[in-house]
Amino acid sequence: MKKKTQELSRRQMLAAMAISSLGGVAKGSVFNPAKTPSDFFHPIKSRTVTINAKPEPIAIDVSKTAVIVVDMQNDFGSKGGMFDLAGIDISIIQKVVGPTAKALSAARKSGVRIIYLKMGFHPDLSDLGALDSVSRIRGGKKMGFGKVVQAPDGTEGRILVRDTWNTDIVPALKPHTGDIAIYKTRYSGFYRTELDSLLKKLQCRHLIITGCTTSICVDSTIRDAMFRDYQPILLADCTAEPVGYGLSRSNHEATLLTVQVNFGWVSSSGEFIKALGDT
Repeated sequence: MKKKTQELSRRQMLAAMAISSLGGVAKGSVFNPAKTPSDFFHPIKSRTVTINAKPEPIAIDVSKTAVIVVDMQNDFGSKGGMFDLAGIDISIIQKVVGPTAKALSAARKSGVRIIYLKMGFHPDLSDLGALDSVSRIRGGKKMGFGKVVQAPDGTEGRILVRDTWNTDIVPALKPHTGDIAIYKTRYSGFYRTELDSLLKKLQCRHLIITGCTTSICVDSTIRDAMFRDYQPILLADCTAEPVGYGLSRSNHEATLLTVQVNFGWVSSSGEFIKALGDT
């Protein structure tokens, strides 16, 4: 019994270290580092389902699948956030919240793990990049990364700074207990984050991709996933791109085409939900 207790203690320590390296669990989550890894990395019964997609249907094992929610945070999708303050039309991002919420609900019911990616920098912006980096020139200066703003809830916010209203997930997609949130500092969710190692620990192979914006952070994450031999499946109605929206040939549509031709598969929330309902 003593040996078993000691082993459990080591497991608990490893679990806490793993989550600490991920930059914390999403706000709203009640993850307790004192719990065993088995409580967090819950076992999922293997079940193969087929999702109707382009260029062809794809079979996935739900026990080896994770839904990735890219940057669906207030700075991109809420009134008073960075995009809105910059005069960017966020209505197209808000339109994908409903389908995304339905897809996440179906995923949770099937035990599929959900990982949120959040663009967020340290308060001193030390992780934004060198003074002459594109990240600072195009983002920091143009979009005002780190700028103090008043959030709609009356609190003091800061554009794209961690643990402020600005980097919270939009309310309708609020993470649930057991969901994980990982901060990132560049477009790709794999760049200098623990996403890859986490997915390997979970033995995930299939990634259901949602979020914004389609041609930037979503596209970058999908490419890096493909480079690492994951199978990315983009849900077209769960991702959005304000740039070029309304034009005859948008950035959003261009990304859908490149994904289905070269980087993975393209499907929809309806097909994903339908597949999970199959027995």
